[in-house]
Parts: sequence; C-alpha cells; structure tokens
Amino acid sequence: MTLMHPSEATTSLCRDCLGEYTAAAPACARCGSDRMVQHPELGRLSMAHIDCDAFYATIEKRDNPALADKPVLIGGGKRGVVSTACYIARPYGPRSAMPMYKALKLCPQAVVIRPDMAKYKGVSREVHRIFDTATPLVEPLSLDEAFLDLGGTATLFNRSPAATLAHIAREIERQVRITVSIGLSYNKFLAKMASDFNKPRGFTVIGQSDAVQILHDLPIARLPGVGPSMADRLKVDGLFTIGDLQRCPERELGSRYGDTGEYLARLARGIDHRRVNIDREAKSISAETTFETDVSDMAELRRRLWPLCERVAERLKSHGLAGGTVSLKLKTARFKTKTRNHKIASPTQLAEVIFRTAEPMLLKEAASAPFRLIGVGVDGLTDADKADQPDLFGVAADSDAPRHAQVERAMDAVRAKFGRAAIRKGRADK
Repeated sequence: MTLMHPSEATTSLCRDCLGEYTAAAPACARCGSDRMVQHPELGRLSMAHIDCDAFYATIEKRDNPALADKPVLIGGGKRGVVSTACYIARPYGPRSAMPMYKALKLCPQAVVIRPDMAKYKGVSREVHRIFDTATPLVEPLSLDEAFLDLGGTATLFNRSPAATLAHIAREIERQVRITVSIGLSYNKFLAKMASDFNKPRGFTVIGQSDAVQILHDLPIARLPGVGPSMADRLKVDGLFTIGDLQRCPERELGSRYGDTGEYLARLARGIDHRRVNIDREAKSISAETTFETDVSDMAELRRRLWPLCERVAERLKSHGLAGGTVSLKLKTARFKTKTRNHKIASPTQLAEVIFRTAEPMLLKEAASAPFRLIGVGVDGLTDADKADQPDLFGVAADSDAPRHAQVERAMDAVRAKFGRAAIRKGRADK
C-alpha cells in the first residue's frame, strides 16, 4: 500500500529485486514484478516499524502445512483468551485478547493451538538477528515488532533505507519463512501507524507531505494513549476523529486535558520527537494464570498467588533486577479487570515480600469474587544491589525480615543445584 502526494515527483522501489527508480513505475523494468512501493519522499525517509504478521499463528502454519488454509487461533483453551488470530480467522470476528469461548462462537471451525512461547522466542531471535545486520539502532517492542532507525545506512549499503527494509523483509521470508509488514516514515508514531496498513506483507510509507491528510479521517482511538475512557471524554467534547483534534489549537487541548491533550495535539499533526531507544528495558515483570473454573475460595486464591510470586521473583533474580511497586491483577467472572498497586519501602526481588504485599490487596477484593484470573507483578525496576536492605525489608515492621531473606536465598541455592522441584515452601501446599 502506498499513500501518495500528487504535487511532488514520485520515486519507486521494487520489493522483489530492490530496483529503485526516480519516477513512478507500475512494474519493475528489471524483474517485471508489480510489488512496487511508490512515494515522493521514499528516498529520504529512514524511521521504520516492522511487525511480524500474525506471528504465533504464522509460525504454527509454517511448521504444520496442513493448517495453511484453516482458521487458526493461538490461545489457552476455552477459559483463556486469544493471543493471535490468523488472517483466515479474522474476517469471522476473532481478535487478540478476546475470550476464547467468544472467538469459537464466531468461528467454530477454528483450530485452537496452545502457545509455545519457547519456540516463538527462538523465532524472534532469528528475526532480530536479521534486523541487526541492517542497523545497530533497533528498539524491540515485543517478540514480533521493533523500531529501526536506518539513518546513515544509504552509504553503507549503496541503497536507500526503503530498499534495505525490503531486503530485510525478503531475508526474513527466505531464512525464517514468515512474513512481516513495514511502516516507513519520519518518526516512530507514524512508522508504527503505517505498518498497520495493508497487512499482511504490507509496506506503507507516510511522509511529511501527506501525514496530516492520512491521519485526518482516522478515529481518535487509533492514537496511542487513547483508551476507551479517554475516547469517551473526547467524544463528549465533540472530538471523534484525528481531524477533529487537528482543528483544535494545542493550547486549547492542553487546557482541557493537561499534558495528555498537548501530546495528542502533536500526534494529530504528525509530530513525534522520540528517538529509537536501543537500551529499552522492561518496565515491569509479571506472571498470571487463568483458572479452568472460577475461584471464590480465598484460601485457594492465596495458594494460587504464591507460585506466581515465586515466578516473578525468579525472573527478577535472573535479570539482576528488583521492583519498588507490587501490583495485583484480578479478572472477575464477568470479565472486569481490577488492578491494585502498592509501593513498598525498599525495592525487592524476594517472593516472600511480593506475596506479603499482594495478599492484603487480594483480601480487600474478596467481595468481587469469584475470579477467573489472578496475576502479580512488580514495576519501578532498579538494579538488584539496591534490593532488600537488611533494615528496610519492604514489608514494614517485619522483625523476621532478615530470616525470610536468608531462607529464600538458601532455597534458591538448593534449586540451582538440584532443580526447582527439590525444595519448596509449605505455603505452596496450603
């Protein structure tokens, strides 16, 4: 998909042989392909967002050709949610984060596959290795997407950044046997917006000459940071499309909605000064589980909470991190999600501290039971050397704090030597 501006000469790129032309070309003179990307600013843009197409489902279809023509849903059984819906399934209505039972009502013929995260992570590493051959300026957003800044690569490869992106897509298809969609623009916001157009195997360009026009008719909900609540606030004031925001002065939106209003005003005009952050780190670490049947018994909920706290603690320790705020996530039988947070006195990486902080929040929400999901996490991440100071154990006024820390670290040492099942706390059996 190419979005063109009529007042400027168009340049063209063949996505198959990487031929570049200084004029509009409906087909490639070199290889005859009609997979052409055309835009007046094609040779000048270098900020990209690459998104793997229906990543989990595409990998499963790659590994099992019998699934090629079937609708496929990746997710956790009837009680779970959809992680990925393939492009054959999507026209029927299933989408990411939809409860699986609803997705199967819409598409009963779908093949449901439980996610294999170890396999997906391995494929992600293969994809990111190809990114790294093109530029060191790569900012991963998740397993299946990343920002790439290709500024300065034209001299290195003797081709435009657009041609290098087409080369990346071609190599991913050849080496990894999955497909990607590409967005190319002059900033991160528009590059990510562009990559959503014309999937799968899309290559969309948004330049400075056409950004405002392209954004104009899109719903405000397409802007990052505009969730259902914010969208409702904007609708009350008669703001439905990005074009409606474009007509409002930034100062006026700031007076109505504060910093968020000013931020949205800039995005609506195609303004985003963020750079690719190659040192981007996780902002939080969490774990959650969806129950096979709704759980209302508080003892059972506490028992389910503990292993999640252990998983979070293990990830913190393995990454040399600690967290300063503990969060509890609950989803009721009516699919209402509740999130509660508590800042602790000292950053921690201990499961005991995480559990003791989350448990009172769980007890306060007892009236909302039964629950279908429980999760726990930490944010405010910092280096582990600042964690669990002897005099500030995270849970206030706990005289047994040093002993708890010693016990947990002793358990870690045993598990490192003999395996995770070698030892566990009595709480795991309660």
